Amino acid sequence: LQTKLKALIEQAGLKWNVARLVHMCLAMFLGAYAIGWLMLPSNLQLLAFIPGLIVGMLPIIYVLRKRSARLWKFESQFPESLEFIARSMRAGHAFSVSLEMLHREFQEPLSGEFRRAFEEHNLGLPLDAALLKLAKRVPLLDVHFFVSAVLLQKRTGGTLAEILDKLGWVIRERFKLRGKIRAISAHGKMTGTALSMIPVGVGAMMFLVNPDYVTFFITEEVGNYMALAAVLLQIVGYLTIKKIVAIEV
Repeated sequence: LQTKLKALIEQAGLKWNVARLVHMCLAMFLGAYAIGWLMLPSNLQLLAFIPGLIVGMLPIIYVLRKRSARLWKFESQFPESLEFIARSMRAGHAFSVSLEMLHREFQEPLSGEFRRAFEEHNLGLPLDAALLKLAKRVPLLDVHFFVSAVLLQKRTGGTLAEILDKLGWVIRERFKLRGKIRAISAHGKMTGTALSMIPVGVGAMMFLVNPDYVTFFITEEVGNYMALAAVLLQIVGYLTIKKIVAIEV
């Protein structure tokens, strides 16, 4: 778990450590749990752990969102960087030098990742190992294609500049197609979110308007089973809609 959290923080581009993330989650969980315990009625105080869990997950959600945004920005810059490497190699520069030149020509996060790969290679790490570490730090399919193409060219020969040009064109077209699919499937995602939130909103309104009706699902054993079944079916429905509209390219 520590290794996975460390990888998430690194991919998000944050200067945190695992201990800081865990401490933030625990602190926010305890704070929300204490507030929920004080504000809820005595017969519902055992449910204070629910807002505690939700609030305690916020730091991890923040890290995941930062990671997603950083990877998306890297992916949008990546096709142009491949074409830049190809032009640089045609101009007579070595492949490793072309990687170093990316740092001056491009913005973060792409420039930082390629600068790190160049520095690792410059300090004695084999180029193959440096590229494999890059693919591990940036878990994108396009980066794996790039690393595989470079490693295969080193073993079999061929014109690397031409390979990178074609790879950059394929990745750019794939990126455009993914954008079109996201625009088309946005309505389905919005529908799934709305359908998932409607029962929650209705339950909250009923709790305010007619609390005796809602407390049946908390105080009675049959109500507990019904509430659990409703929550499970709601989760299954949301995951089903999400699976339908999630189209991989």
